Amino acid sequence: MKALLILAFDFGLKRIGLATGDTLTRTAAPLVTVAHLAGGPDWPAIDKVIKDYGPGQLLVGTPYNDDGSPGRMAAAADGFAAALAGRYGLPVARVDERYTSTAAQSLLREQRASGQRRRVVRKGDLDSAAAAIMLTSWLEQQRA
Repeated sequence: MKALLILAFDFGLKRIGLATGDTLTRTAAPLVTVAHLAGGPDWPAIDKVIKDYGPGQLLVGTPYNDDGSPGRMAAAADGFAAALAGRYGLPVARVDERYTSTAAQSLLREQRASGQRRRVVRKGDLDSAAAAIMLTSWLEQQRA
């Protein structure tokens, strides 16, 4: 079975966290954070990541409220997902991203406290860690 490389995006209006993973190992890792500028996403930075990693699948988080209704950022995330699909011609899956930022914050705090992570946690670290958590969740759903 050939592994499919997946690139996940945790969309935000200031930063977009990216993570990578694959269907063979079913693991994900934080990658980078790119800026979301006044004019939109930093497409040249995203172009470079797409070129460097050559994913076969893209994944964008869908922000939902606790009650399951679409969050205030849902329309913007939908637009970003559509732009990715149109720009790169790759399949774009969607995944519920509820609580991923909270989980990422807890994970990074634990890593820092245990000494596993030496440097200070930055906002961009949180975004890419949330993308990795989101991707891990999606990979687990695909297995089931």
